[in-house]
Amino acid sequence: MNQHAKAISFVLNGSKTEMLVQTHENLVELLGRLDLYGARESCGQGLCGCCTVIVDDVAVSGCLYPAAFVDGKTITTIEHLDHDVQLSPVQQAFIEEGAFQCGFCTSGFILMTHKLLEQKPMPTDEEIRDYLAGNLCRCAAYPEIINAVKSAATKMART
Repeated sequence: MNQHAKAISFVLNGSKTEMLVQTHENLVELLGRLDLYGARESCGQGLCGCCTVIVDDVAVSGCLYPAAFVDGKTITTIEHLDHDVQLSPVQQAFIEEGAFQCGFCTSGFILMTHKLLEQKPMPTDEEIRDYLAGNLCRCAAYPEIINAVKSAATKMART
């Protein structure tokens, strides 16, 4: 084994996974090696939210999160939100409300919206803006994103 590599095991989207990671590798790079590209590195500084991944039920910036730190943890990516090929209410609301343009930031917004609605099932506009403040949309689809969050909240309240 390379002296700069470490063997780790973790649960990824419900499946036990074992990998050899480089000590300098971040979580986005590790996910890319597993053909999961929903979390994207954009700013490389944890400021834009494009690289959002859920680790042990906490949203993290995958561009700053060392891959070796997921050893023994549970990871959820955007690719795992649909169940039995059915979109989650949040994913469906983002589509219905047109809450994206280029789509580069969308997976981060969707994951953060899931976390928000777990904590606040019916958030106000101010609570939505505050919670999603760490996610940036360069296309400025913010009004549609706010509408999508409110729509998703309503959908989830019905179920």
